Amino acid sequence: MPSQHYFLIFFLLLSFQALTSITAKDTDFVRQVNPSLLGLKTKKEKLSHFKFYWHDILSGHNPTSVSIVPPPLKLNTTTAFGLVQMIDNPLTLGPEFSSKVVGKAQGFYASACQSEVDLLMVQNFAFTEGKYNGSTISILGRNPVFNKVREMPVVGGSGLFRFARGYAEAKTHWFDYKSGDATVEYNVYVFHY
Repeated sequence: MPSQHYFLIFFLLLSFQALTSITAKDTDFVRQVNPSLLGLKTKKEKLSHFKFYWHDILSGHNPTSVSIVPPPLKLNTTTAFGLVQMIDNPLTLGPEFSSKVVGKAQGFYASACQSEVDLLMVQNFAFTEGKYNGSTISILGRNPVFNKVREMPVVGGSGLFRFARGYAEAKTHWFDYKSGDATVEYNVYVFHY
């Protein structure tokens, strides 16, 4: 009987040692990487300025912005607190809807304030033009809609905008109170490789 206990203790100690060695290896999950292995040039970052117009169309037969979560009816608010809109908005060179399309803003915005019209903006600017075709710039931030200029952070990107950082300024160019349709001028300043 004692030999069985020794065997069990030996087996448990061996299992514990194996488990701790696996755990020790798992904690070493970070390592230095040569940026050129990821296709990043060893040159300094560039700072680019993008200017385009964002068209949020809620009306008509083919809206680019649709409500996926309406505001709760029980809340008495003028800010539509709780509203969530999914967007696939065109980005154009000029303020006219017919202007040349250079990409789309895809994501959502949500009314995140009970006392003001402040939106949480979560969107990717997915470009379709020139060398930026297929690359994205990601925005995540607060948009106090009735401020003349709103600033939101660039939190990353893909393609030519890997490791991007910067900020976006939004300024309402046109807004229709009846339909909710809007055109917003975006100036995006982004550091990228």
